[in-house]
Amino acid sequence: MFQTVLIANRGEIAVRIISTLRRLGIRSVAVYSDADARAPHVRAADKAVRLGPARASESYLNIERVIDAARRSGADAVHPGYGFLSENSRFASACEAAGLTYIGPDPKATEIMGDKIRAKQRVEADGVAGIPGHAAPGMSDEQLVGAANEIGYPVLVKPSAGGGGKGMIDVRRPEDMPEALSAARRVASAAFGDDTLFIERLITSPRHIEVQVLADTFGTVLHLGERECSLQRRHQKVIEEAPSSLLDPATRERIGRAACDVARSVDYTGAGTVEFLVSADAPDEFFFMEMNTRLQVEHPVTEAVTGVDLVEQQLRIAAGEPLMIAQEDISLTGHAVEARLYAEDSNFLPQAGTVEYAAFPPDVRVDSGIEQGTVVGSDYDPMMAKIIAYDDTRERAFERLGRALEETVIFGVTTNTSFLHALVTDAEVRAGTMTTTTIDSRVVEGEGDAVTDRIWSAIALAAHEARWRDSGTNPWAAPSGWRLGADARAIDTRMRHGGDERTVAVSGHPQNARIDGRAASIHGVGLERQIGIDGETSNVKVMRVGESMWIHDGTAAREFSVVDRDSARAARTDSSLAEPELRSPMPGTIVAVRVADGDTVAAGDTVLVIEAMKMEHRIIAPLAGTVTLAASRNQTVAKDAIVATIVALDSEDSAEESHKDAQQERGNA
Repeated sequence: MFQTVLIANRGEIAVRIISTLRRLGIRSVAVYSDADARAPHVRAADKAVRLGPARASESYLNIERVIDAARRSGADAVHPGYGFLSENSRFASACEAAGLTYIGPDPKATEIMGDKIRAKQRVEADGVAGIPGHAAPGMSDEQLVGAANEIGYPVLVKPSAGGGGKGMIDVRRPEDMPEALSAARRVASAAFGDDTLFIERLITSPRHIEVQVLADTFGTVLHLGERECSLQRRHQKVIEEAPSSLLDPATRERIGRAACDVARSVDYTGAGTVEFLVSADAPDEFFFMEMNTRLQVEHPVTEAVTGVDLVEQQLRIAAGEPLMIAQEDISLTGHAVEARLYAEDSNFLPQAGTVEYAAFPPDVRVDSGIEQGTVVGSDYDPMMAKIIAYDDTRERAFERLGRALEETVIFGVTTNTSFLHALVTDAEVRAGTMTTTTIDSRVVEGEGDAVTDRIWSAIALAAHEARWRDSGTNPWAAPSGWRLGADARAIDTRMRHGGDERTVAVSGHPQNARIDGRAASIHGVGLERQIGIDGETSNVKVMRVGESMWIHDGTAAREFSVVDRDSARAARTDSSLAEPELRSPMPGTIVAVRVADGDTVAAGDTVLVIEAMKMEHRIIAPLAGTVTLAASRNQTVAKDAIVATIVALDSEDSAEESHKDAQQERGNA
């Protein structure tokens, strides 16, 4: 067995790998960029080595720097984790050339399966059915359009390299194909360094089923059952479970054998995942999609139902040991379900910030890469943690995960916890009848979670209490609203949450206050508060972070901005009105500009495309008018920065003034 292993990754997967290394008595080495200098995985390892600046291409994706870090730290093996270099055959070869054991498959297998076109051709030649489509190296846009016309819409555009659903785009109309191809090539080139694309038929009512395999260097190949990964948004997995509720025992056996056949076709060694698409209308038929030649994000659910530590198996196989388990030893016991906790808002846009408080429930497995003080930036994937619940039945496992999400509290960075809770408590999901289109077809962007009047009042009261604390012992500075010879004047508190704004009037001492005429009180110390409104009390967690108030009411954490009521922007109480300024919804980089200064656009036209955390977001025109750009391609912009302005077609008289404002904003961006 190895003496020292370097983990060529970051975040929760690095922490998870370190835990197995520690259990086995193996020294661990972490690597980090400047952005991760104080990250949990850095402090969890026995040694840490700096790679370079925050940009991944200069740190985690820089093969020479990773190899140099392994040499300097005395490592004899390298674990790639997932993402970054984990499916890069050149990295695997570089490890071997440097005398390091690569904890993964042979570079040749990685190369074949890392190219989805070659992988599709290889497995179909071995008799495993693939999804109908056109896959050939170097297809031009014109050839791809012709292939789509031949297959018939809808189709799926897919990058040949990489994984994780990045660059995959559903195209339902011929007129949408040019922009889809442009976006797919841009994402694939940025994420994988290869913009090769191919086309597949879009399967109706699809279920995403993947099979975990293990293979040693002595010819033994076995599978550890399947995982259901159908709950996805834009081909990014959100909820995963094991086993699948769709498969009967006979199909489970057939799909497991097919996965092993795929692994054997490339002489695979190590842990890998073979992904299939299964139609919910014909669950006994399955089509090969791809093979991921690495550990998967969702591997904990397989570990939970089989009792097998997959990282340990990876280490033992790479060290030349034979598998000590046989296929008949593998049984699936109970049920496990995992939720991916992302830093993103109700529009599924990546968010950034500092984690001011983090608390997870004790009765579930949590693989986390964050803690209090962790800075979540826009340089990397927005996944913060994974919450995994296990129980003896599927129903109980989902119930346990639902409670765990209710008890998860993150302040300082907006997360998708509310969305995850809505998913795992959804009737269709609980019934096990979801497909890969369930989320995209039912979720309306910008919907957000409902905020009750009571929560708005609670935040107003907490903000009022904070103002009292700020006044100290000076009674004249206390925001009491007291006036000589008259009733106390209520203090207006204007708040914003998502796209909603409200003004709530609060008067009196926080422990004996009135909110819009109702009796109210707040008691407690630290984060814990007891809030009473009209005699009804409830326990919440509240924290002030800068100009924002965060609250967790027992179901979800929410951020409320306490807005200056005199500011021009706060005065816009109708958030449904189209604003002439186009603002960046997240911190990121402008990767495409679709218009020129002075162009006329229609409502709904794409003006710019912003990329952050490996995701792209289109900035569209909310109304018809003339565009003035305030940002350019490759420019980095902050969240809420003005990137363009649009003067309505009936407001040309104000064009010159808007142009001057935009130019000033460009300088500030």
